[in-house]
Amino acid sequence: MQKTIAGATIDVNEEGFLTDPSQWNEAVAAALAAEESVGPLTEAHWKVLHHLRAKHAAGEEVTIRQLGKSGVVTTKDLYALFPNGPLKKAARIAGVPKPVGCI
Repeated sequence: MQKTIAGATIDVNEEGFLTDPSQWNEAVAAALAAEESVGPLTEAHWKVLHHLRAKHAAGEEVTIRQLGKSGVVTTKDLYALFPNGPLKKAARIAGVPKPVGCI
């Protein structure tokens, strides 16, 4: 299914995750963050988002625990940046698929 956000038409699944990560850009991310009641996006948010995109591009799954040990963000800060489902929200905003462990 498609939706228009930040002036771009993007392909999303039923949960709102991009199905084509190449359609992502920072304007789309900012608009998705607003939908998730996250933001405005800070440098700390962008570090997490770019890390998730890099891991996805490398074919690697990321868990909250791995992200907390990555040096990019602490688990506590991740919850502060992306409250109520931090990894799921961060992945959606980053334009990558929903992490396997997320409900």
